[in-house]
Amino acid sequence: MRHGKSFNHLGRTSAHRKAMLSNMATSLILHKRIKTTLAKAKALRSYVEPIINRAKDDTTHSRRMVFRQLQDKFAVTALFREVAEKIVDRPGGYTRILKLGNRLGDNTEMCYIELVDYNENLLNVKDKSTKKTKTTRRKKAKAKTEETVVSQAKTELKESDNENSEPSIEEVKE
Repeated sequence: MRHGKSFNHLGRTSAHRKAMLSNMATSLILHKRIKTTLAKAKALRSYVEPIINRAKDDTTHSRRMVFRQLQDKFAVTALFREVAEKIVDRPGGYTRILKLGNRLGDNTEMCYIELVDYNENLLNVKDKSTKKTKTTRRKKAKAKTEETVVSQAKTELKESDNENSEPSIEEVKE
């Protein structure tokens, strides 16, 4: 009986599930962000966070333990060189799941799973508050020049009408 065993098997055998999670963890470490289904992302988060946590301690033993799960030396190297430098001070929560909506084909909920310290858009939001924002004034300047040209043309027309027009009745009586 399976009383109290709450684990998402993702519709796969254990060997297939382990291989899939290993491949997804490798892709996440190398690319810093991957697009997947919400169920796979939640399973991947519980798989990859202990691996990233182990990368804080750069020893031969921890490298071998990480390699045992990832089976990719490039991912292990990237994890211990790049990722470990950014997460040294972070006590946990190395990944973020951003929901995207449902997939058209089968209506499965899709999401991005990414490493927290590598999202450039969210990091730039913090920097924008301190940086001066650049504004573009092309459309406003163009609209102002058109308005000034039109207003100048109207005043010229009024002046020319006043000069070329026939004298008013009051002017004739005088």
